[in-house]
Amino acid sequence: MAPTADLRMSVAVIIPALNEAESIGFTVRELPWPHIHECLVVDNGSTDATAQVAAAAGARVVNAPRGYGSACLAGVAAAWPECDILVFMDGDGADVPAHLPELVEPIERGEQDFVIGTRLGGDRQGRFRQPGSMLGSQIFAGWFVGQIVRLVYRFRYTDMCAFRAIRRDALASLNMQERTYGWNLEMQIKAVQHRLRILEVPVSYRVRYGGVSKVSGDWKASIKAATRILQVLVRVTRQGKQ
Repeated sequence: MAPTADLRMSVAVIIPALNEAESIGFTVRELPWPHIHECLVVDNGSTDATAQVAAAAGARVVNAPRGYGSACLAGVAAAWPECDILVFMDGDGADVPAHLPELVEPIERGEQDFVIGTRLGGDRQGRFRQPGSMLGSQIFAGWFVGQIVRLVYRFRYTDMCAFRAIRRDALASLNMQERTYGWNLEMQIKAVQHRLRILEVPVSYRVRYGGVSKVSGDWKASIKAATRILQVLVRVTRQGKQ
C-alpha cells in the first residue's frame, strides 16, 4: 500500500479492558488528547467499575464479549468512520501514551501502514523499561516469535507489544479472526503476509498502574496465553495470505 500523505488523519485509540478499574482512569487521562479524535474503552465483561471509571475519565465505553480479540474487533467496529488511524494499547497503565505521536506520524506522512512499539529492540536512547514490568517469559516469547517470523517470512519483529498504530483500511485488509490474546500476533503475521509497510519504534514501558494482569498474573494464565499464542502462530502461518 502506498497512500498519499495526509497530515490531517483522525486517530481513534482503542483500549480493551477487563477489570481494570484501578488503572483505566489513569490510562485515559494520560492520553495526548490534542493528537486524537476519540478514545474507546472496550469493557470486556468487567465485574468491577471499569466502565464507569473510563467514562468519567473521558472515554467512550463500548461493551464486547469476553476475549481480547473480541474487544479489539468491537472497538474497530465502533470507532467513528472519520478515524483513519487506529491505535491499540492496554488499559493497565504500563504503556506510555506520550509515544503515541511517534507511532502515528509515520502513517500520517504516508511512509508506513503499521507501526508497532517495541519494548525490547532497536535504539532505546531516551526510553526506559522499568524493572519488573516484563516477565522473563514475555521477553522470551517476543524473541521466539521474532525468530519464527524471520525464518518463515524473512522479516524480524522484536516484540509483541500491544501499543501499535495501523491504517484502518490496512487493518480491514487483514481479515482479522482471532478472539483471544493471539490477536496481536495474528495482526503482526498477517501484516507481513499482506506486505504492509511495517516499522518498529522503541517505546518506554512501566510496571502496571494497578490491578492484576490477565496474561502474566499467575502461572496458569501465563501458560494459557502462551499456548494460545503458539496455536495462532501455527494456524496463521499455515493459512498464509487470505
